[in-house]
Formats: sequence, structure tokens, C-alpha cells
Amino acid sequence: MTRGPIVAFLLLLLTTLSGCGYNQLQTTDEAVTAAWAEVLNQYQRRADLVPNLVNTVKGFAAQEREVLAEVTDARARATGVTLQADDLTPENLRQFEQAQQQLGGALGRLLAVSERYPELRSNQNFRDLQAQLEGTENRIAIARRRYIEAVQAFNNLITVPPTSFTNSLF
Repeated sequence: MTRGPIVAFLLLLLTTLSGCGYNQLQTTDEAVTAAWAEVLNQYQRRADLVPNLVNTVKGFAAQEREVLAEVTDARARATGVTLQADDLTPENLRQFEQAQQQLGGALGRLLAVSERYPELRSNQNFRDLQAQLEGTENRIAIARRRYIEAVQAFNNLITVPPTSFTNSLF
């Protein structure tokens, strides 16, 4: 007769322990799944962000790149036409003047661009791109750290007593 209450108590204790451990195991497993989903979400954010920002920067930089290339080409033509005192022919003087006018026109367009954009937009956009990518990389690192912590908690739940005893039953 004395065995009956002890067996009943042990069965009740075993049932209570197994139920609590099982629920905690399921909750921790879901936390691991959610943490991994966040890691994937941040990687997808980066994959979506990079092309959009690069295309935006290209769009803004295209006009400025064209103006800067035009200035560079005009400068190269202007410095390429050298005029020595003994070569002062009307044809050489015309070539020299044309090269200088082209450079002056290109510089005028560059000044017009810089007046419209006090800070060249491409510079700001590249900085924005860098900041966005840096932020995304930080988010990825945080999501990965949280995933590792969730996996560690799950593994501890499975392997560390007393929950490891009841969880091994399931």
C-alpha cells in the first residue's frame, strides 16, 4: 500500500516535468526558427537595397560624370594645342582659340551644375549608399548574433539537466 502513493507521486512529478520541458523545448525551437527568418530577412534586405541604391547613384552621377568628362576632355584638348611664338599662324591661332572656348564652355556647364547642386549629388549619394550598406551589414551581424544566441539556448535546453532528461523522452 505504501508503494501506491509513491508511484502516483512519481508519475505526477514525471508528467509535470515532461510537460514543462516539452513546452519550453517547442518555444525555444520556434525562437530559433524566428531568429533564422530574421537573418534571411536582413540578407534579402541587402540584396534588395544594393541594386536600388546603385541605380539611384548611377542616375544622379550620370549627369555629373558627363559634365566632368566633358571638362576633362576639353582640358586635354586645350592643353594639347600648344602655340609657340614662332607658330602664330591664323590656323594655329584658331585651333588654340577653339580649344580654349570648348574648355570655357565645359567649365561654365560645370559651374552651372555646381550651382544647382551645392554639394555634388553623386558624392552625397555615394556616402548614402555606403551608410545604407554599413547599416545593413550591422543589421545582418545583429540578426546572426541573435540566431546564435537562440540556437545556444535551444542546445542548452536539450543538453543541460534537468530539462535534458525530460526532453530526451520526446
